[in-house]
Amino acid sequence: MLSEGLFYDIMRQALWIAVITSVPILAVALISGLVVGLFQALTSVQEMTLTFVPKLIAIVIVFWMSMGFMTQTLVTFFTRTLVPLIAGGR
Repeated sequence: MLSEGLFYDIMRQALWIAVITSVPILAVALISGLVVGLFQALTSVQEMTLTFVPKLIAIVIVFWMSMGFMTQTLVTFFTRTLVPLIAGGR
């Protein structure tokens, strides 16, 4: 049975890993949204697909590039923290 302190420590680690793995995608979405919004404000072009398509392309590219980092981070967390708990090692 997990103690309350151990449970909260694992939850803290899991939330921190969620933040770390989502930062690249969220940062690119923010930057591309700002660039497209600035472009729209400067040119007075209010096309709906202009806001969606470049942001989607940027997010897909960054996700593809950072997929290895995200996978390795999650695998490390599971093998070091959760698998020993499931197996009864802690």
